[in-house]
Amino acid sequence: NAQALAARLTSHGYRIVSGGTDNHVMMVDLRPKGLNGSDASHALDEAGITVNKNTIPFDTGTPMKPSGIRIGTPAVTTRGMKEKDVEQVADFIAEALAAIGDEEKLHAIRDKVFAFNRAFPLPM
Repeated sequence: NAQALAARLTSHGYRIVSGGTDNHVMMVDLRPKGLNGSDASHALDEAGITVNKNTIPFDTGTPMKPSGIRIGTPAVTTRGMKEKDVEQVADFIAEALAAIGDEEKLHAIRDKVFAFNRAFPLPM
């Protein structure tokens, strides 16, 4: 799942630090899109997607406005998502990052994210 998510984010023009991932976590360099991790994590939170702002190697940002985000896939894998599903998650992420500053659009994305997640209930 992490490799599918990283590949799809790359297709949206994001740079995955280290070129990809061999485990369940990845760091995304937002500088090519002119974004910072603080704004990105806030926008994604508004869209119902949780990530962490994170510094990246050779970061040109500050600790409070780092140049990256960290994304992990254990939660989506636990919910039963497969590669095609995480590609949709990557599309939601790209859509939300393109809507930074537009709360109405971010809330519309959140509605889509919540509807999508209904097919993947949390295990009890």
